[in-house]
Amino acid sequence: MSHHEPRIVSGAEIVPLCDAVGPMKDPVRKPLPEMFAGAAFAPDEEWVLHFHCYLVRAAGRTVLVDTGIGGADSPATWAPLPGRLTEELAAAGTAPEDVDVVVLTHLHSDHMGGAVAGGAPVFPNARHIVQRAEVEWASAPVRELILDPLRDLLDVADGDVEAVPGVRVLHAPGHTPGHQCVEAGDVVMSGDVLHHPVQLADPTIRYVYDEDPGLAVRTRTDVLARAAVLAPAHFPDPFVYVK
Repeated sequence: MSHHEPRIVSGAEIVPLCDAVGPMKDPVRKPLPEMFAGAAFAPDEEWVLHFHCYLVRAAGRTVLVDTGIGGADSPATWAPLPGRLTEELAAAGTAPEDVDVVVLTHLHSDHMGGAVAGGAPVFPNARHIVQRAEVEWASAPVRELILDPLRDLLDVADGDVEAVPGVRVLHAPGHTPGHQCVEAGDVVMSGDVLHHPVQLADPTIRYVYDEDPGLAVRTRTDVLARAAVLAPAHFPDPFVYVK
């Protein structure tokens, strides 16, 4: 795995954690509209995704943004299994028990698969922030695999909330109804607001698996206007300057 330096911003330390790197497998290999795929990919090029989570230390607290793909039994069968989040956390000097807050940007398998293992929470001392709209939208398998085991640790949010002092959770719907980002200083950890660098230049380029494509475009535009530095989940570089 490639390792990247932490970023210090407004009293917070942001450590990128590379959970996995690998191609998107069929049938989700190149889910951009055909009219844009030529600009994004060579004809036979695979879309190699990086799967980033982020560790944020602020106000004496430890926040984890997303829990990655999970183990070999993860439902994220389209992604490179298993994820390496536990090893990445250990390399950053953090044990699962040290995490105070987990922010799940949304309930897609590559972002929440590592929250539960063997039917038990992986981060047993952390409150897990999820938007109410996301909980209400979640499928029955997600409820059974993730939400039910986390029941006592769930912190269901209605819109923007403070994770810890200096770290803000922003409701950013479109990709999913309860998708959320995390902001520390001028950095926005953007989850799946963007998927491919072509969307930086043209945020109106849609991703075919956005639940509400029009709302996703508006959210993407707003986030790009808000952030000086973007920390996206799936770009090769975990920090992207947008201003």
